[in-house]
Amino acid sequence: MRVLGIDPGLRNLGWGVIEVNGARLTHVANGICHSFGKDEVGDLAQRLVSLHTQLTEVLKTYAPDAAAVEHTFVNKDAVATLKLGQARGIALLVPAQFGLTVGEYAPNAVKKTVVGVGHADKGQVDHMVKVQLPGVKIAGPDAADALAIAICHAHHLQSAGRLQAAMKRAAG
Repeated sequence: MRVLGIDPGLRNLGWGVIEVNGARLTHVANGICHSFGKDEVGDLAQRLVSLHTQLTEVLKTYAPDAAAVEHTFVNKDAVATLKLGQARGIALLVPAQFGLTVGEYAPNAVKKTVVGVGHADKGQVDHMVKVQLPGVKIAGPDAADALAIAICHAHHLQSAGRLQAAMKRAAG
């Protein structure tokens, strides 16, 4: 099974694809979609179209079976949070257009799954992604976060599968 993790951002949207075979995780690809607008500041609609186009290409190229997106972190700047939410909408929309159900995880849940600590810093996340995906070359911090989201989703899917199998065995 192939899992796509997406770290939403308006300027930089990180993505990472892993292959899951039982308990074994393998790196497939990772990168960052950079949004482009009409001018240096960038028109919001054009930035969103740019992210949509690039993320669509990622899904066409790597054909994931599952996808997951990180929840938006709400900060004190309401305008920035709203813009991030719109980029997150693109991160949810594109996999849905490919027929995928999209898992959603809080940043602390991702860190807890990958690092073991819910308040880990970016360096710790990057390190543990490299430990779990030996030999991976990470395109940047946003891509590392996206790979962590994919790893988190893979673990949750495996746990759900084990629970479902146990319930089936218990039922008869």
